[in-house]
Amino acid sequence: MPSVSRRELLLGSAGAVSAFAAGGLAAKGFAATDSAEHILRLSNHDHSILPGTLTRDMMSFLPDAPPPVLRMRQGQKVAIDVINDLDEPTVVHWHGLRIPNRMDGVPYLTQYPIETGQSFRYEFTPPDAGTFWYHPHCNTLEQIARGLTGIMVVEEPEDIGFDQDLPLNIRDFRLGGDGQFIAFSKPRNAARGGTLGTVSTVNWQKEPVYELQAGSLVRLRLAVTDLTRVGTYELEGGEARVIAIDSHPLPKPLPAKDLVLSPGQRADIALKVPDQDGETVKLFLRRANGDRLLATFSAAGQSVRRDLKELEPLPPNPVPEPDLANAEVIDFVFGWSPEGDAPQASICGSLGYTFWSINRVAWPGDTPGPFDPLATMKLGKSYVLRLRNESPNAHPIHLHGVSFKLLRSNKRTLPPLVTDTALLLKDETMEVALVADNPGDWAFHCHVIEHQKTGLAGFLRIET
Repeated sequence: MPSVSRRELLLGSAGAVSAFAAGGLAAKGFAATDSAEHILRLSNHDHSILPGTLTRDMMSFLPDAPPPVLRMRQGQKVAIDVINDLDEPTVVHWHGLRIPNRMDGVPYLTQYPIETGQSFRYEFTPPDAGTFWYHPHCNTLEQIARGLTGIMVVEEPEDIGFDQDLPLNIRDFRLGGDGQFIAFSKPRNAARGGTLGTVSTVNWQKEPVYELQAGSLVRLRLAVTDLTRVGTYELEGGEARVIAIDSHPLPKPLPAKDLVLSPGQRADIALKVPDQDGETVKLFLRRANGDRLLATFSAAGQSVRRDLKELEPLPPNPVPEPDLANAEVIDFVFGWSPEGDAPQASICGSLGYTFWSINRVAWPGDTPGPFDPLATMKLGKSYVLRLRNESPNAHPIHLHGVSFKLLRSNKRTLPPLVTDTALLLKDETMEVALVADNPGDWAFHCHVIEHQKTGLAGFLRIET
């Protein structure tokens, strides 16, 4: 179990730099600054996921290190240079950010793929604060499976009152007993719930232990960047409250128990570290066949005796409220694909199968097209999207460029959350509402990547 000490971080040692690059604990000194330029260099390298073993041909956004946490400020322009040193094309998508369409990072829909040896500068101003993440949208299955997922933190203009900030990049890897990659996808699984990983990690580490100042207030930023797994997460020990889901503050904090998160989703948790030196809080993935420990947080030193009541409420993000009385309803049906559909060959990869569709139309693959949008919306107008799942499998449905509000379901009571990714249960019909406030062609797909790559994808057009 790798351990990250608070002392190392506060002293700025080499170990602290490594931990921060892995998405580990960040003290206040690591917060975003007025410098808003970042460089991501995509390359292959070997890295140790399992103790004593180097996993070969992993991919990262930093040479010889796990993907970095990108920190920026709400309302401040940022520039990110992506340099492709891989032997295949790529693009980078900024999951959850409502930014200009040309910066969204989807091959052929918003930009051409970044070829080997080329670079691309992404420039945007994040309008919302919160926890986001970034990943490729070209050769998506292969590149995410090999490691290309990172967390973005957009900080609020004002200090909320936390002592420390800890992003947690939660994902599986598919490794064999020798620590090497095994097949990322199986057709039988792709046509069902997806192919699960074999090794669960947090920040590329198996069961890491983080030392936190006893009695302090820590903001845990959970980001599920997995290819497939829909999980139930729970913090055991300590005092913890969920304060935001998918970057948007909750109207009222909730206990950090039975927290269901699917691929692409995030949760911000306010944790009061125990006062007693050595006392622990554990993060578990709850499973029917046995809970899985993901990470341990250990209280260290003399308690500073903070209280969760000292925290300022998170300010709401500036997402427009839909006009439900005048909203147009658009229907979407998610299910299996009609027989005979086949994916097109693409430099951005294909699994060679088509299993899924939206409105009986299977996405043919990341190719130049032309393709028709699943729906066209008018800029500034309100819409209700009726999402109907005809399959027995769950689908985390993600819409690029626009946030939407949960309204109602035929299977459960939905909280009025604002989000960019909604988990659609089997046989569920869900209604969500949005204001079409961001012009462009926006990808709309399932975030179980095997489903996306075998047809369950398309795009919505917002036009003036």
